[in-house]
This record gives sequence, C-alpha cells and structure tokens, in this order.
Amino acid sequence: MTLLNFMIAVVALVIAVLAYLRAGGIPDLRKQVESIGTVRERTADLLAKLEKRVRKEEAEEKPEEKSAESTG
Repeated sequence: MTLLNFMIAVVALVIAVLAYLRAGGIPDLRKQVESIGTVRERTADLLAKLEKRVRKEEAEEKPEEKSAESTG
C-alpha cells in the first residue's frame, strides 16, 4: 500500500512539473515579477504626487483658518 501511495505521489509530481513548464515556467514567472515591479513603481509615483497635492492643499487651508480665528 505504501508503494502504491509513493507511485501516485511521483506521478502527481511529474504531472505538476509538466503543467508548470507548459504554463510558462521560469521565464513567465520572471515576466510576472518584472511587471509587478513596474506596477509598484507607478503606484509609488502616484502616491508621491497625491501626497504633494494633499500637503499643498493643507498648507493653503491653514492660513485661511488663522485669519478666521483672528477675525472671530
């Protein structure tokens, strides 16, 4: 029974390796990693731009708040 389980496991491993290679294997995995890197860089750039805008808007609001407090 143990031998049968071992044979089934080996056959499953071979099928899994063949499916992995047929799906693209290592080169496809590298492409995916590179594309994730570019998406990460774009996201970081967009977040940096958004941060600058938010900080600029906050800086513009603070003088208005001070003038409202002094007149109030």
